[in-house]
Amino acid sequence: MNLIERAKQRIPGGVNSPVRAFGSVDMDPVFIRSGRGAYVYDESGNEYLDFIGSWGPMILGHGKEELIQNAQEYLQEGLTFGLPTAIEVEMAELVTEATRTDMVRMVNSGTEAAMSAIRLARGFTGREKIIKFEGCYHGHSDSLLVKSGSGTLTFRKPTSSGVPYDTIKHTIVCEYNNIESVKEAVRQFPDDIACVILEPIAGNMGVVPSELAFIQELRALTEKEGIILIFDEVITGFRTVYGSISSLFGVQADLYCFGKIIGGGLPVGAFAGKREIMEHLSPVGGVYQAGTLSGNPLAMKMGRDTLHILRDNPAIYDKLAEYGAMLEEGFTSNLKETNTPGAVTRFRSMVCLFFGEFDTIRSFEDVKHADTDTYARYFKEMIGMGIILAPAQFEAIFLSDAHTKENIEYLIASSKKAMLAIK
Repeated sequence: MNLIERAKQRIPGGVNSPVRAFGSVDMDPVFIRSGRGAYVYDESGNEYLDFIGSWGPMILGHGKEELIQNAQEYLQEGLTFGLPTAIEVEMAELVTEATRTDMVRMVNSGTEAAMSAIRLARGFTGREKIIKFEGCYHGHSDSLLVKSGSGTLTFRKPTSSGVPYDTIKHTIVCEYNNIESVKEAVRQFPDDIACVILEPIAGNMGVVPSELAFIQELRALTEKEGIILIFDEVITGFRTVYGSISSLFGVQADLYCFGKIIGGGLPVGAFAGKREIMEHLSPVGGVYQAGTLSGNPLAMKMGRDTLHILRDNPAIYDKLAEYGAMLEEGFTSNLKETNTPGAVTRFRSMVCLFFGEFDTIRSFEDVKHADTDTYARYFKEMIGMGIILAPAQFEAIFLSDAHTKENIEYLIASSKKAMLAIK
């Protein structure tokens, strides 16, 4: 019995997170044994140039020697205590300084961060309804697994079984990059909306950046209406710039969600924001949130060391943005030269290659036109050339400091070969 069949006997679908099943690309998953630098190695010893990067955390590459040596020392100090540690204070100071926030609460995942931030916003405002945007993913908590229907704000249905309607009846779904849809929601539910949660750069419907005018108008509207604005930066935090992406937009949110990179490859999440809001959290306020492994010292130490490297080496971000621009140009040329319908989206070092016919890509309605069958065939060609991309069309290519210019050039050249092979 091979590994995936063994896995299916004890793990639903054989995986512990659905995208790992490779169902979108119609093949069995690759089981990874190890990683080093820009490469991962499967259980059969095959080498792949990795552009998944554990879905974002591995911005410094796999097995960075400095981090591994430190981790070995940290293991000797203990794993978890369930009591306060100095590293939690140090990490809180580091994160809040980098993100221009006042206070932070550490949790264990991006899902937990978003769920907790929304509860805090509701507790702070005394309101119940929330706004999210179709195509943005904020984890798998019940109130966020919802989509709109029939083009209306009020007809909503869960995107997962097991989610009761009563749980999502206070969730309003608006259109990404469409401020008028938000204004309409506010008109329909005046004084009822606690928060708006947004991925400033959507990373779960491919890479779809927010437009600056949309962000600015959203900030003005939420301030006017007393609505808490939450930026979900689980993906973007420390990814394209050191700290929060809001520094690039010149717009400050009220609350932020972080994860991935701030754990240095270990499970982590965090939500941060203004003092007057954060102090509504228990034990000083009435909004309850707790976690046995929150602020786990091993994750905090690995996160601190990762952030120190990024803080002290700002050229990393310039290099990754340069590589992102190379990919955008290379992929765009490949599509044109092979006469392949498609489009490329990018925000600094976050890149996505879409297949299909597009007029524009600025919302979920646009990305629904993507040709996922072509992407599946493309993925198989690429993995055959030793390149592993996201096994799903609607994900980002993640670059790391371990990638070289030669790696990027190989990705572009291989991509052109794959496009020609699937025609």
